Amino acid sequence: MNQSLAIEEEITLFKKTIEAFAKKEIEDNYSQWEIDGILPRQLWEKLGNAGLLCVDIPEQYGGLGAPLHFAVNIVDEFSRLGYSSVSGNLAVHSNIVAHYILNAGSEEQKAYYLPKMAAGDYIGAIAMTEPGAGSDLQGIKTTAIKNSATGEYVINGSKTFISNGQNFDFVIVVAKTNLAVPASKGTTLFIIDADSKGLTKGKKLKKMGLHSADTSELFFEGVSANPRQIVGELDNGFITLMHELPRERSILAVAACGAMEGALEITIKYLHEREAFGKPLSQLQVIRHKIAEMTTEAKVNRAYVNQCLALLERNQLSTADASIAKLSSTEAQGRIADGCLQLFGGYGYMEEYPISRAFTDARVQRIYGGTSEIMKEIISKDVLGK
Repeated sequence: MNQSLAIEEEITLFKKTIEAFAKKEIEDNYSQWEIDGILPRQLWEKLGNAGLLCVDIPEQYGGLGAPLHFAVNIVDEFSRLGYSSVSGNLAVHSNIVAHYILNAGSEEQKAYYLPKMAAGDYIGAIAMTEPGAGSDLQGIKTTAIKNSATGEYVINGSKTFISNGQNFDFVIVVAKTNLAVPASKGTTLFIIDADSKGLTKGKKLKKMGLHSADTSELFFEGVSANPRQIVGELDNGFITLMHELPRERSILAVAACGAMEGALEITIKYLHEREAFGKPLSQLQVIRHKIAEMTTEAKVNRAYVNQCLALLERNQLSTADASIAKLSSTEAQGRIADGCLQLFGGYGYMEEYPISRAFTDARVQRIYGGTSEIMKEIISKDVLGK
């Protein structure tokens, strides 16, 4: 019990560190970054200097070797504070890309990329989604064909909706290496540096939310990759993807919980300050009951997500349970963001009010990392069988 209390105290202090960083480095700049449509490189360097990148990566690779709960608290807090663009792109870098390298990469890849990621010197991205293949990863068309003369692979194709798509220094690319078999048996992951010949960062995509989370198209035209750039095993990339997706979906669920709680916090504050019919909105029964409903939904989702995180930390989280967490929390986030905006009335529709941004930022949560419909399919197969 004493050890548990000590960990809770450490996490509380860590949250205060994150909040202090946000106050100093993000609060006064975030609106401009949203207008610019990109996070500055300097922010990544400051995050690295503050020890807020790749914290659960082992110390030998530049991380802090902290438990999973410390890593997810960074995503959680930035989401709660309304900085979802920071939260989302940081999660891709620290909680997804870094763990692909840690869990499936070679020793050479770990030693080279992870310390740079932890320091904020290198920004990572992952390229799965294609214009004609969204949640269906087996539908990818990007190929990596081996040149028998040189022994290198030549990558051709395109990707879209790539987080950190403008800022990245390297990207993990999902490509088909065996065209004679289904993608699930002939897919390989490659690390491709941003300055590789034939790799083009396309236009910065304009989105309805997460404006400063730079998202781009990528084009690969004869990009060369040697076997040392393969992450994991040749033709077994799909297995690596399936192993890592529960982590990604859990992180999205954490972000949803943080965003829900943040939306409720600013709404409750507004309800105490705003008056109607001669008294604060917080005293009107219809509003009180709505807040009670949304608070209940947020707390129930938080409890389940925490349960999933505990399983993930023990490497026991199933794909179905991660999908349940992602489905439930992101759908709840959408409902709560909408409900909170409604309580602001006309002001909620104004961009200057953070609840407006919380509403638009929430919408993509039900799409990326696997749509809600894909989550339902995964869950139903687990419950009912194929």
